[in-house]
Amino acid sequence: MKSSLVLLGTGGGPTPKSERNASCNAIVVGDATYIIDAGNGIARQMAFAELPFDSIRAMGITHHHSDHNADAGTLMHLAWCANLQGPVETFGPAPWSGIWESFLAYSATDVEIRKVDEGRPDFAAMVTAKDIVEPGVVHEDDRVRITAAWVNHPPIPALAYRVDTEDRSYVISGDTTPCESLIELARGADVLVHEVMHIPSIDPLLKRSNGARLREHLINSHTSSTAVGSIAEQAGVGQLVLSHFVPGSPAVPEEIWLADAREGFGGKIVAGRDLMVI
Repeated sequence: MKSSLVLLGTGGGPTPKSERNASCNAIVVGDATYIIDAGNGIARQMAFAELPFDSIRAMGITHHHSDHNADAGTLMHLAWCANLQGPVETFGPAPWSGIWESFLAYSATDVEIRKVDEGRPDFAAMVTAKDIVEPGVVHEDDRVRITAAWVNHPPIPALAYRVDTEDRSYVISGDTTPCESLIELARGADVLVHEVMHIPSIDPLLKRSNGARLREHLINSHTSSTAVGSIAEQAGVGQLVLSHFVPGSPAVPEEIWLADAREGFGGKIVAGRDLMVI
């Protein structure tokens, strides 16, 4: 069955940007959609991409920074308001299950009203939420097998996901420094979507009282544009897709991202854009 990857959001960092949506990805297999990360704006991005809300089968969150999970609950809720019937499996590092329970409480007033006025099914029963505590297969059905691996994004627990389909394999790095666990997860994959940071351009982000501390965090928990190609090369992937661009604003020219990534990788490289289909 034919599959594709839709880059719903390619921006990095929690501040909303006009240039790029926050981090979110969709792997589409036939009439089923699998979501990896759900940054702010994902529901509208799905509408722009013409992905049916009732096609969602599973959602994985890489880690609990707001640019990756801010609309995780909102996506499920708005999809349910549209036509989603479920079931949907959701998963992520702890405390994902607790975050989901909090969202159920937050949305309860609207949900109960719509169940009565619109005859909608039980929202809470439609979605399951589990905390991932060990690497390995976290979801499997007739379309995909999703495998998780811990990556290095201090100080927060973070995962990368590999989605294997009948025709292709996709790896979503989430946020991470270069690390062996990601290379092993991505070994031989057709597509690696990897976060990227252009270190010479982050200084405009740091003109604030905590700028030195923020710079230290960025350097210690992300992958530079000149290091990402080596990761793809070591993993032997077919295609490297750059995403989660830091900085996302002001924009760094696309040719700079590509030139930096080519320093370590001889294969195909794409600078991701919102709503790009791969």
